[in-house]
Amino acid sequence: MFIDRSMTRNVVSIGPDASILEARELLNRHHIHQLPVVDRENTVVGIVTDRDILRAMPSGLLNEAEAQREQERLAQLSIEDIMSREVITVSPMHTLEDALLLMERTPVGAFPLVDQRGKLQGIISIRDLMRAFINVLGLHEPGTLLCILAEDKLGTMKRIVDAISEERIPFGSVLVARHWEEGKRAVFPYLLSSNVAHVKRKLEKLGFQVLNPMDWYLDRLPEKD
Repeated sequence: MFIDRSMTRNVVSIGPDASILEARELLNRHHIHQLPVVDRENTVVGIVTDRDILRAMPSGLLNEAEAQREQERLAQLSIEDIMSREVITVSPMHTLEDALLLMERTPVGAFPLVDQRGKLQGIISIRDLMRAFINVLGLHEPGTLLCILAEDKLGTMKRIVDAISEERIPFGSVLVARHWEEGKRAVFPYLLSSNVAHVKRKLEKLGFQVLNPMDWYLDRLPEKD
């Protein structure tokens, strides 16, 4: 799935000459954590976050004279003075999977989406990704998640899907993950039914090991090469 199908299109942005107080007000009003900074041509030139603004604000209790000096200092600062200029952006050709991997590898909570000229087209955030994957996985419908330990070879997935389909239970989604044992995979069917005990017994009779999904530990996955 391409990012432009799930991104937020009505982006709240700010200009580099705007004040810090203006940026803080926008963040609070729209309940967001970052603002793309764009010039008059709508080209992305930076990004400012609530953390950037928090670092620029005075800390601790101030007396009247100190508070006055801080107000004067803030009045002289603009977004350009505190924004990050090295912005990680994505394009309409990136997928949701690309964005998810980028967020896992970088300490960023959202990516502006730009066209070939660097013009702001939208923004994709963690919230947007969560909403998209909830829809993809069918999690908005009540159901039951199974965890099946299976051999990593051709035909195994078909056996699992066929066994469940024969019971006339609809699928919400199916995920396949690595397992800490070599030659194994963990298969996670999300079934749109709460009556799945007979399915578990059937899979076990077919030779599959049905695990409790709560016993799945990501920290036991094989280390990356």
